[in-house]
Parts: sequence; structure tokens; C-alpha cells
Amino acid sequence: MNIVTLFANFTAHLHVALDALEAAGTLPAGLDRGNVTVEPPRDPAHGDLATNAAMVLAKPAGSNPRALAELIAGELAKASGVNGADIAGPGFLNLKLDASVWLDELRGIAARGADYGRSSMGSGRRVNVEYVSANPTGPMHMGHCRGAVVGDALANLLEFSGYAVKREYYVNDAGGQVDVLARSVHLRYREALGETIGDIPEGLYPGDYLVPVGQRLAREHGDTFVGKPESEWLALFRTVAVADMLVMIKDDLALLGIHHDLFASEAEVQNAKKPEAAEAFLREHGLVYDGELEAPKGELDPDWEPVTLPLFKSTQFGDDQDRPIRKSDGSWTYFGADMAYHFQKAQDADWLIDIWGADHAGTVKRIKAAVAALTESKTDFDVKLVQMVRLLRGGEPIKMSKRAGNFVTLADVVREVGKDVVRFTMLTRKADAQMDFDFAKVVEASKDNPVFYVQYAHARICSTLRKAENEEGFRPDVNHVAMLGDEELALVREAANFPRIVEAAAKAGEPHRIAFFLGDLAAAFHAYWNLGNDRPDKRFILAQSPELSAARLFLADNLGQVIRNGLRLMGVDAAEQM
Repeated sequence: MNIVTLFANFTAHLHVALDALEAAGTLPAGLDRGNVTVEPPRDPAHGDLATNAAMVLAKPAGSNPRALAELIAGELAKASGVNGADIAGPGFLNLKLDASVWLDELRGIAARGADYGRSSMGSGRRVNVEYVSANPTGPMHMGHCRGAVVGDALANLLEFSGYAVKREYYVNDAGGQVDVLARSVHLRYREALGETIGDIPEGLYPGDYLVPVGQRLAREHGDTFVGKPESEWLALFRTVAVADMLVMIKDDLALLGIHHDLFASEAEVQNAKKPEAAEAFLREHGLVYDGELEAPKGELDPDWEPVTLPLFKSTQFGDDQDRPIRKSDGSWTYFGADMAYHFQKAQDADWLIDIWGADHAGTVKRIKAAVAALTESKTDFDVKLVQMVRLLRGGEPIKMSKRAGNFVTLADVVREVGKDVVRFTMLTRKADAQMDFDFAKVVEASKDNPVFYVQYAHARICSTLRKAENEEGFRPDVNHVAMLGDEELALVREAANFPRIVEAAAKAGEPHRIAFFLGDLAAAFHAYWNLGNDRPDKRFILAQSPELSAARLFLADNLGQVIRNGLRLMGVDAAEQM
């Protein structure tokens, strides 16, 4: 699919104008146009589109920006749909478009429907988005929620933009935390057989969610593993517990509408000798050597001794020191194991994206260095950091503690406020910005609540369409759109930004931009709606004007389509009534 958006179309007109100036010898050939943009002006009163072409090209062309802008304006005036080109400030160029351009765009929205905004930008490029990847030691809690939503929305966005996306969850089932899980389950197993266990010992997982796992093991194995050494039951209990936790995690994620394509096991990565393969590759390329770590900074521990370890030359790739891939006992460091996992992911991906909590920011440089080394810089790799969410109820903080077993579960939150409220709210700020989630505010019926404001716009549209048909027999009709005036076409101008926003959001890996766009579109729609309260001639349904009503209903119907398309990328269902 190769749909030319309105902005791409006028960018093409601009390049035709620049080519004409080059052919005439007015503009030197071969200038870099990479930073030339066509986008809406900051102030809509200045025009419909703006370009910085003269500002970008004047200096390398040895020209005055305003003089160059005048030449470009003369050429652009020849383009179809351009009504005028005005020069602003030092050389910005503002274009005014004919109404027919916006009417064509409105027809285009209707023709493309659910595909409006979809593009082939990614050209089928393979992208692996790894997100959530919480330890399989309990149910999902709200500490996992934001990264889950950001990762899933980003995957949707990239898929819509023509990338071949794999959604992946890395199961950390090889570390010490799963042994602790197994011991915690063994305690619940003994409890299920009648033993009084008292308070959960410090260091074990205290949550009641492990009770059913212990009960199942008791039913299946009786007292076989009571009083037996850990070596006889640890592996079995670990396997059963991790499997049950993953079922719970998948169920929790499903409540949010999140479904991964692959759950990759750390244990399987290690059993398949992937870390050894990564180390061998790096040694072969001279990027791992046996050396001693620098002494820790600050006051030196009297027991510290230099140890020879295999070190990855991460400093060659911008890290501040070389990193050990094995511990002194020969086992893999977390970095060594993680490096191998990324090596595995890169085998069938052109672009890797990890969604991490902001508390992991300190390890970004080293894993980026490892991926660059292991893929010989052939695989792109980005890490998106997500800040924690502060939970509030009526302005008062809610404390979470997984150790004490009193954390706020994702399932409880979704059941209280709904999937759509949770997902939308998580995308109302840039992922690396702090966020508050107040249970009272996120369900507030107020224009200050972006979730409500956008959903209300869509519900209003649906209600208007129902009312028009049920009470007047009016339906949307494209044949009368020429009757739409400037105030209606301003709504089309707002909606027409959607393909451009989708493309920019996909390139930047920032799905929150869709939420921002929807907020702007909803605000424009509500403003027009309120205009009808003051001026009855501006209402969508005019009993005395069936044709104008049909045109406005067509406009409303397609604004609703754009809102639905944006909400779908966010993983949110559009409300039809409120």
C-alpha cells in the first residue's frame, strides 16, 4: 500500500518547485534538502501549510532567505490546489490551499476508512519490540502497567506504518528469583498438606497467589517432597511455579488487550549455549579479553581483590568502562546473559526495541554496545525508558510493596476503571516523563480528563448520527460536501494531520503523540459543537436543510473514523455512548 498523504503530496510539489529553480540556475544543484519540512503553521491564521525551505537552503545557496522564498513562492503558485504563498518573518513560506484540497482529503478519509493513516513507510522491515518482561514471580502490578501499554501501542503503531512486528516477552526464569519462588511455593505446598507455616519467612514471596500452586502440587504429589532435601524438589517446583505464574501474567495482560507473539525463556537461551556462542563471536572479533576490573571508586573495601574476568570491550562503543560477561565462579553475569539474548533476537530482526523501566537507565550504554558489536552494527537498537507511575486515590499516594504482598495488581485496577481508561491514561504523557494515576481523576467526566474528552467526542458523533437518522431520516452523504464552509473545513484540516502524526510517532517511537493528536481533534470538534449552541445554523442536524445536514453528517462520520483509527493504535475501544 502506497498512499500519498496530503503533506507528502505538497512536499512533492515543493521539490518540483526547487527542481525548477535548479534547472533555471537560480538555485545551485545538489543542495541537501533533508531538513526541509512541510507542516502546519503554528498559527492557523497564517495559512494551511508552512515550509522552511528558504531558511534551510539560503545559506548553502549563498542567497538571502526572503529572496529565495519569493522565488519558491512563484513556483509553488503554479501547483494545483495552491491559492497563495505568503512570506513571513525572515523567510518562512506559508501556503493557502483551495477548499477543494480539504474536500478531497475528506473524501480520502471516507475511502480509506480504517486504513486512513496506514502507510508502507516501514517497507516490511522486521522489528522486534520486547516489553513487559516482568519476573515470573507473581501477578502483574501497576509498576508493570505503563511499559506494557507503551510497548503494545508502539507495536501497533509500527505495524500500521508498514513494519513487520514481533511482540516479545523475555521470561527471566534462570535467575535466583525463580529459586526463591520455588521455595515460596514449597512452603505453600506444606501448608496445603496441613502444616502450620506461621508468618512467611523474610526473603520468600508472601502473596496468597501462591496458595493455589501449593495446593495443586499437594494434590499431584501428596507428601512426597515433605522433609526432603531441596535438591530433590527445587527444579520441579520451579518449573511448575514459573508455568503457573506465566498463565497468571498472560491473563492479566489479556485484561489490557495485550498479547505477545513470543515468550522467550532465559533458561532456554542458556541451555542452548547462546551466551557461549556470543562470547566466542566476540573473542573471534577481538572484542572480549581476559582482564581485571578497575577498583571500585570511593573508599576501597579491605577485602577487595583484583580478579581476572572475561571483559567485553564496551568502551569501543561509547561505554565508560569494559564490562564483565562472567562472574568469578564462571557463571554468566546478568549483562552476559542479556547480551546473548539480544544476539538471539537480532538473528531475525532488522530493528530491536526494548521497553525498560527508567531504573535500568544505567545499563543502556553497555547493552547498546553489545548489540552493535554482535551485529556488526547491522541491526538498529533502541531502548525506550519508561518512568514509574505514582498511584493516587483522591490525591493521596497508594503504597506498593511486592515484598509485603500488598502491591496494587493490574487486574484490580482494570476491573475498577476499565481497560480503555488505563491504556489511554498511560499514553497521555511522554514515556520518560513522571506520571500520576489518580483513580478519581481518570474517570472524571471533565474536559480536563483527556480520556473522557476524546471518548465523549466520539460518543457525541455516534449519538448525532443515530439522532439524525431516527428523527429526521438524514444520513451522511458525500455528494453535498461542497456546501461545507470554512469552519467545517477547519475540522478537516485538523483531522488531516493524522497520517503525518502517525508517521512521525512511528519514526520517533513515541505513541503518546497519538493521544495528543486525538486531544486536539476532540477539542476542535467540541468547539464546533458548542458553536452550534450559540448559532443554531451551525448544528449538524438542520431539519430545514437536508442536504447541508447530510454534508455535515458526512464530516462528523469521518471525524469519528479518524478518532477510531487513533484509539485503535492506542488499544482503546471507541465509546459509542456515554
